[in-house]
Amino acid sequence: MQESYTEAIGWLYGTQTSGIKLGLENVRRLLEALGNPHQQLTCIHIAGTNGKGSVSAMLDSVGRAAGLRTGLYTSPHLVRFNERIQISGQPITDYEVQAGLNVIREAIARSGCTPTFFEITTALGFLHFATQRVDLAIMETGLGGRLDATNLITPLVSVLTSIDLDHQKILGDSRAKIAREKAGIIKPGVPVVSIAQTTDVREVIDEVATSLGSPVTYATEPIIDLQIGLAGSHQRLNAAVAREALAVAKLDISSDALETGLKSVFWPGRFQTLGDRLTIDGAHNLAASERLVQTWVECYPGASATIVFGGLRDKELAKMLAVLAPIATRLFLVPVKNSRGENPVNIRLPSGISGAVFPGVQEAVEAAHKLAEPILVTGSLFLAGEVLSWLQPQLGRFQTSSQ
Repeated sequence: MQESYTEAIGWLYGTQTSGIKLGLENVRRLLEALGNPHQQLTCIHIAGTNGKGSVSAMLDSVGRAAGLRTGLYTSPHLVRFNERIQISGQPITDYEVQAGLNVIREAIARSGCTPTFFEITTALGFLHFATQRVDLAIMETGLGGRLDATNLITPLVSVLTSIDLDHQKILGDSRAKIAREKAGIIKPGVPVVSIAQTTDVREVIDEVATSLGSPVTYATEPIIDLQIGLAGSHQRLNAAVAREALAVAKLDISSDALETGLKSVFWPGRFQTLGDRLTIDGAHNLAASERLVQTWVECYPGASATIVFGGLRDKELAKMLAVLAPIATRLFLVPVKNSRGENPVNIRLPSGISGAVFPGVQEAVEAAHKLAEPILVTGSLFLAGEVLSWLQPQLGRFQTSSQ
């Protein structure tokens, strides 16, 4: 019997209880049972700690401006699951999710594999893109790279965005160790484009690429002569990565398409302004918080904010708040609707800044609106998604997810 979308997505979310299991054997068996749809795709593969979503969005926007039928695979979603799998800017429909998951469940039964939530989601992305015959699939890794479920593709180019400390318990306790996991997406002979990296990270990338005969290009000069649709000077360097990746992939992208695509790129939850006083940014680790402060100072010089903050237990929340302190008038702490969310009463405030704890982000934002300062909501992409679902109900009902 065919399931409804609600039933199908409920089954999929139920697989999150098995957690994250890095490795390729399960997803390889699942994809074989599906006829290896990933092998039918022309891909660009993207890994990194921060910026991979923005670079992916830029690649997608420029590709569409050039007339390509693009597939975009990213995670996590902000409001609804369907955002993770898009074709030419349109999320996969509820019916397509339902139909695809039915096919995948039958393949799981045939193959006897036990895939995780992310492996099933990745297989759904591959299957949808192959069925819809996209010209270019832009595939963002979920976690790491070497053992990430997306890492069965042989792309036109492997892209590495900024690599820094995050998910240390899974990926390693140093930038070099994390870089080795991220550089695991590099394939023999396939060219690599990387953003400018710290010396320890660059040494690892160069070593891995050399061992595989893969030429590396580093984008070190930001694009300054084009308008970029995303705020912050760091996005100009991300744009340079996207431009270089398209060139190395030998895709026929005109200068007009590049200009149009970069100007019109939109990536929700990343320094996104809502109304005249509210900004949301899903900065979810220390390096991302540092970039957020830099962008705030660039966009609102001299201004301080009421910061509404909530984060996950496995993040360096006290350090993130210390980074945010120079642009904060006060801090409102809130829970995140996520099984990994930290109880706000456990978050240590920086000295010298007043704070308050609220039962939810809506109450905190409403209280902040009664004050004079601009409002900044940050600390987690999941929190950004919760705010978007509340303030932009047309995006749909908020779907909580631990991954």
